[in-house]
Amino acid sequence: MANIHPNVKQVLYTEDDIKQRVAQMGKMIEADYKDSKELVFIGILKGSFMFMSDLVRSVHLPNTLVSLDFMSISSYGHSTSSSGVVKINMDLKESIEGKDVIVVEDIIDSGLTLKHLLGMLHDRLPRSINTCVLLRKKEGLKTDVPIKYLGFDIPMVFIIGYGLDFAERYREIPYLGELKEECYKTA
Repeated sequence: MANIHPNVKQVLYTEDDIKQRVAQMGKMIEADYKDSKELVFIGILKGSFMFMSDLVRSVHLPNTLVSLDFMSISSYGHSTSSSGVVKINMDLKESIEGKDVIVVEDIIDSGLTLKHLLGMLHDRLPRSINTCVLLRKKEGLKTDVPIKYLGFDIPMVFIIGYGLDFAERYREIPYLGELKEECYKTA
């Protein structure tokens, strides 16, 4: 693979790997929601924006009103692991009451942030709520979180690219790669 960023230790998933898996996930969503009247994709900013864009474009539900909304929730700051302290930076613009909802998340690390979010959204009385997650660090889970649509399980390394960042850098990289430790370890 050409043009590997110098701070990437190794590429875990290429652009083609991602494209193929997102298309597969889109087909699963189509099958599961073919009878839905109204489906809301909720993207968790900022990391999910590329994934959600590609995912939504891969879902074709001509008889369903499909809409998008976004939330911004932080639990990382400038660290490489979730702090467990969840802060809502931006809430939904529209009500989800009575609607089918898919929460689109870039990565599940400890599961604490998503568990908190799902509890909060459940209280808003959607018809159904499921999750679509690009990456899961299964070994890092601290709580059981339901994931209906999963892209890839990954090892306990820090991942950048395809919307995922470290300290607001590297989101533009079109593949998913492991960030070199020297980029985030302090002396």
